[in-house]
Amino acid sequence: MNLTTVKSYLFLRHLSILWILLAMPLAAETARIYVTNRGGTTIDVIDPKTNKVVHVIKGFVSPEVARFSPDGNRIYIPSRSDENVLTVMDRKSEKIIKKVPLSGWANDAAVTKDGRLVLVCIRNTGTTAEDIGALDIIDATSLEKIKSIPTKRGLHDIAVTRDGKYAAVGSPPARSLIVFDLQRMEIAWEVQYDQGVQPLDIESGPDGSGRRIFAQLNQTNGFSVVDFAKRQEVARIKHPDEPTGFGPACEGISHGIGISPDGKTVWANSRPANSVFVYSLPEIKLLGHVSLPEVQVPGKPNRGGGPAWITFTPDSKTVYVSTCGTKSVTAIDVKTMKEVARIPVGEVPDRISTLVLP
Repeated sequence: MNLTTVKSYLFLRHLSILWILLAMPLAAETARIYVTNRGGTTIDVIDPKTNKVVHVIKGFVSPEVARFSPDGNRIYIPSRSDENVLTVMDRKSEKIIKKVPLSGWANDAAVTKDGRLVLVCIRNTGTTAEDIGALDIIDATSLEKIKSIPTKRGLHDIAVTRDGKYAAVGSPPARSLIVFDLQRMEIAWEVQYDQGVQPLDIESGPDGSGRRIFAQLNQTNGFSVVDFAKRQEVARIKHPDEPTGFGPACEGISHGIGISPDGKTVWANSRPANSVFVYSLPEIKLLGHVSLPEVQVPGKPNRGGGPAWITFTPDSKTVYVSTCGTKSVTAIDVKTMKEVARIPVGEVPDRISTLVLP
């Protein structure tokens, strides 16, 4: 072996070692899927490698959702208890760090990508007979509520642009989609509908700014497409007529929508079809659907399970759908669009979210 060959060998060897070292953090990355069981007092934690519940957090009355600090050390949990608080928990010890007072009964919550702000949808402030709402903004450092932006009616679900500048929130009773400017901490613009707004998600551009909002409506078997720059609805996507016949379960016809982390697909639940429909992005082209668990009733036709919310593994390879009527979560392979696991969880599984651990 001559000197040139030896040098080439050593170079390639060092290069391969470098690639291994660079790949190690990705290989070591661990994810957990958190499922709040709104009909009970628990939060189930699923390991996506095994698709099994590996831990159960107890002691929350009708937990709404689990959200996380960027470093994974904290869990933020609003619940339907009489306390009207946001519980901040140390993830490892499960000790309560603080209960932050809120403006009223909380629904969904979100954390900005930089971890600086925790945003909580208030469904009812209790100040009047109507369900007047608000967006409560919590400073994650001081764990104090620094602003409460009032809204005409209650808020349900929230999504934040990747750059952390805007949040889009749906209001079922106001029949509106509200976009908040998180720098000015005020309402920026709204889109009015003829029906209630359910779960939604934001498609962000390469720079993290908002591009489109996909919002489900409670009387539409499909979803609305809102152009962020135009500040208006530009399309209404209708799911296929088949499958059908299951009827709505829980609340709303369409419930649960999510964009895969790689931005290539959007997944949207349909309760009449008891399925999740898959569309390619950016063209919003239908790719197919995946049937979801049914409720078996002795002596009667099966009922729809009531698909509720959607989340993904960080690598976009698996999507998880909770079904409120079957006490289960369905794991689906994104590439093949096939169910790979059905995971038993607690009572009325509802919002579902992904924690990424370094």
